[in-house]
Amino acid sequence: MSGDASEGRLSEVFTAFLKLGLTSFGGPIAHLGYFRDELVVRRKWLDETAYADLVALCQFLPGPASSQVGFSLGILRGNGILGGLAAWVAFTTPSALILFAFAMGAAALTGPVAEGFLHGLKLVAVAVVAQAIWGMARSLTPDRSRTGIALAAVAIVMLFAGSFGQIAAIGLGACLGLWLCRGDVAPVSGHLNFPVSRRAGIITLFLFAALLLIPPFVVTATGSQALALFDAFYRSGALVFGGGHVVLPLLQAQVVTPGWVSNEAFLAGYGLAQAVPGPLFTFAAYLGAVMGPPPNGPAGAAIALVALLLPGMLLVYGMLPFWDAMRTRPAAQAAMRGTNAAVVGILGAALYNPVWTSAVLTPRDFALALTGFLLLTVWKLPPWIVVVLLAGAGTLSQLI
Repeated sequence: MSGDASEGRLSEVFTAFLKLGLTSFGGPIAHLGYFRDELVVRRKWLDETAYADLVALCQFLPGPASSQVGFSLGILRGNGILGGLAAWVAFTTPSALILFAFAMGAAALTGPVAEGFLHGLKLVAVAVVAQAIWGMARSLTPDRSRTGIALAAVAIVMLFAGSFGQIAAIGLGACLGLWLCRGDVAPVSGHLNFPVSRRAGIITLFLFAALLLIPPFVVTATGSQALALFDAFYRSGALVFGGGHVVLPLLQAQVVTPGWVSNEAFLAGYGLAQAVPGPLFTFAAYLGAVMGPPPNGPAGAAIALVALLLPGMLLVYGMLPFWDAMRTRPAAQAAMRGTNAAVVGILGAALYNPVWTSAVLTPRDFALALTGFLLLTVWKLPPWIVVVLLAGAGTLSQLI
């Protein structure tokens, strides 16, 4: 491809994903619908079968599925890694800037009215997480075996607080899946042909593993807070199976438990993240900015955002050359069924603590959270409308 043609492709990728980053409300499942309408139906970058195969790969791997699909589409259309980066930057930047701006102004939100507004955002988190569990449980735990795996995951997370319990629950889910979930093999079709060599894929997978295993030892040896921040968010991003909302308990264990971010600020930012377009993972920009220990502000936001999204991008780039062969293996499918069931349990435990225990303090709080849940699940309102309504209700409660 000539230089002018290559630059034209990169510009096209950036422009398309900037539009999506500014307009894609509603969470990862909605994002996949926006991608299909814009890039498959309207722009015809690829056909329906290839798009379905790509979505299956990104849902199989840990990480933010919509961002991984966007990154992969950028690689495909932009003919390489520069296209993937153009798509990632364009899709991520709008919501990251909005949440960073909110973090910088959060300190100015004082007084009863501001407290009511922030409490309303915490009630949004209750409604949104409950909706996520409701939808995930129906699709990921449809039988007794997977329901039992989810309940076992709840018990493990409740008994062993922090990231250890979550990692143990995911590992147990994979093992039980291999034993209990060897049902019918899911049908596969088509082929995925991306400009990524097997050698590049192997190098990328080694880099993913190195960044997961080495930083904790360096942090222990040096005491570097910047590296500790990177490690906390990278580790969370590497374990997000089953959807963007699963990042909530993982990040809560990494930043609230050690005292880097207060639980109140954490849930307020998570609630606001439901009202902005683009990937939910840009919540990391907010957390990095409001951190107590430096680096915080712009530097903390940049480190946290890149670290949370990086493992998912490395995994999908490394797996692109191997996915056609791997996706047909019954053992891989069974392990993922068990892992996804465990994720439902992890998120269910997080609904109780910290989300419910921090937000639902009075009967009125319960009524508002239940109203938000019903608006999302029964009336099918967009999340940003529920954010506006509950934040407004929380504010109004302080005025009457």
